[in-house]
Amino acid sequence: MKHISVMTPCYNEEGNIQNIYQEVKKQFDGLPQYTYEHIFIDNCSNDMSRQILREMANKDKNVKVILNARNFGPNRSGTYGMLQATGDALICIVCDLQDPPEMIPIFLQKWEEGYKVVMGQKTKSKENFLMFQVRKLYYKIMELLSETEHLENVTGYGLYDKEVLKTIRWMDDPDPYIRGLVTELGYKWCLVEYTQRKREKGKSSYNFNSYFDFAITGLTHVSKKPLRIVTLAGISMSVASFIFAIIYLVMKLIYWDSFEMGMAPVLIGMFLLGSGQLACIGVIGEYIGAILTRITKRPMVIEEERINFEEP
Repeated sequence: MKHISVMTPCYNEEGNIQNIYQEVKKQFDGLPQYTYEHIFIDNCSNDMSRQILREMANKDKNVKVILNARNFGPNRSGTYGMLQATGDALICIVCDLQDPPEMIPIFLQKWEEGYKVVMGQKTKSKENFLMFQVRKLYYKIMELLSETEHLENVTGYGLYDKEVLKTIRWMDDPDPYIRGLVTELGYKWCLVEYTQRKREKGKSSYNFNSYFDFAITGLTHVSKKPLRIVTLAGISMSVASFIFAIIYLVMKLIYWDSFEMGMAPVLIGMFLLGSGQLACIGVIGEYIGAILTRITKRPMVIEEERINFEEP
């Protein structure tokens, strides 16, 4: 009998934890050919989430809980939770029930057909319309800059075979970009369309900084194109500056008495070059930061407590 792991990251989700647990349990009650474990990883919540998780784990040994020592960010915490899975396949599903648990049997069916990765692709969403459009723009930008195929409207909700997880563990990246790895690693994958629900309870912990950080992490992990763009921009600006300098010199030589150089072009040029240099330094700095994260060998997460896991 095949064993399936389900992983749910949570942070201040006291109103949703019981619901997602019941919904997942309901799905596997209708799938007697599988056994399952439900892993919750809590990113140092400051509401009643931890107490609820402890009570659930005491009542149901299929529930396994990891309590982080501090908030390590959604990407690191979620990835760490994925790597704790012991099943033949892992299903990632968020706690807020925006991603429907009813997709679990479909994911498993596709997995049985031979796909190593089965990703949910949201074609419609009941979330804020403006935010949905911003996300679509982000995916378009990532698709243009990515060196491999980039999956559009994919959040990480889906199924991953244990072979995929084994490769991710071997890579030992403390802050990986899972969505980009799906196509980069070359495993057989497929997409399953769904409509994302509206969040019913609680408030999302994601803010602009979280989205921006995740976007930069994804960009530095899947592509070196920004560095090439910076290089080309520098060369182009140098050529343009040289051409303008020649034009100004010729104009001054021809109209020596009447041609005024003026301070405006000088100031505009200085500000343009200065802003361009700052942007270039910023792009290079992001890549240096990604390198620093890799070489410092800091742990992805420090656990405060784990419940219902077997001792190694």
